[in-house]
Amino acid sequence: MFGLFKKKLQKLVDNLSGKVEEKVEKPEEKIPEEIVAEKPQKTSLFKKIAEKVKKSVIEKTLTSEEVTEVLNDFENDLIEADVAVEVAEKIKLDLINALVGKTIKRGKLKETVDDSLRKSLLEILSVPKINLEEILAKKKPATLLFLGFNGAGKTTSLAKLAKFLMNGGHSCVFAAADTFRAASIEQLEEHAGRIGVQVIKHRYGADPAAVIYDAIEYAKAHGIDFVLADSAGRAHTNVNLMDQMKKIIRVDKPDLKILVIDSLTGNDAILQARMFNEVGVDAVIFTKVDVNEKGGAILSVTHELKKPILFIGLGQEYENVEQFNAENFVQNILS
Repeated sequence: MFGLFKKKLQKLVDNLSGKVEEKVEKPEEKIPEEIVAEKPQKTSLFKKIAEKVKKSVIEKTLTSEEVTEVLNDFENDLIEADVAVEVAEKIKLDLINALVGKTIKRGKLKETVDDSLRKSLLEILSVPKINLEEILAKKKPATLLFLGFNGAGKTTSLAKLAKFLMNGGHSCVFAAADTFRAASIEQLEEHAGRIGVQVIKHRYGADPAAVIYDAIEYAKAHGIDFVLADSAGRAHTNVNLMDQMKKIIRVDKPDLKILVIDSLTGNDAILQARMFNEVGVDAVIFTKVDVNEKGGAILSVTHELKKPILFIGLGQEYENVEQFNAENFVQNILS
């Protein structure tokens, strides 16, 4: 995954390497004969002279002009990898601050760039964490409302999270609150049947807030830990569905509003994040991360919302989901 991001990073390192090596001769393995003749190899004077010769040909201090020229190109590469403009600008400025005026040794450039990028990316991903166990400890049942565009993998992600919770010893019930899209209830029931979860549903066209309310009451009566509520896919052009979402939040007061985004969506991901944040987003799940060559949407959405990524989807099976780890994500990009 993130192959394109890695290629752009290598291009950056290669371009900067050109600046480091520009007008600098490669170090000779052999010390000049006149130096060797002047003093025995083990004398302190020889060591000083040898080190001076070596240093003069393998180090260079990068200027602002040299770094900025390369990083302007890198900024465009980041945008091509689905990194939002403001995020790409931040990363570029972080690198400029880390590199300008620094003496870079031959062979140490990638390490220097990696360290700066790692710090910059982790800063973007440094947001408050969410612990589902702590939410459940405060309120049982805990209600998790899933939001997102049609086709983002919302219903499948809901089922995957339910399976994850059940593997941890928790009980779940589904609320079929997508009463708008044809076959949505049947799709949710198919997932529920496979993992052994009860579905609370009404007819198509029913009030979604009422469906979730009934699911919460069912969970209370049966001692169930989590209510996972599906919802209709929404677009900013559909005012009625957005108003419906606001009613769900007002009536059912979900404990966590989870936005599901297809990681392959590209720059539209940040537009989706902004739109759904009008009703409030608490956490994000990214799908199809295993086949994502770019990775920029994850950085952009986190920077925009300042909310944690709860899970990432890595395949079709219910077990193909894992909790997001910022350190692992950054390491994957830089490796």
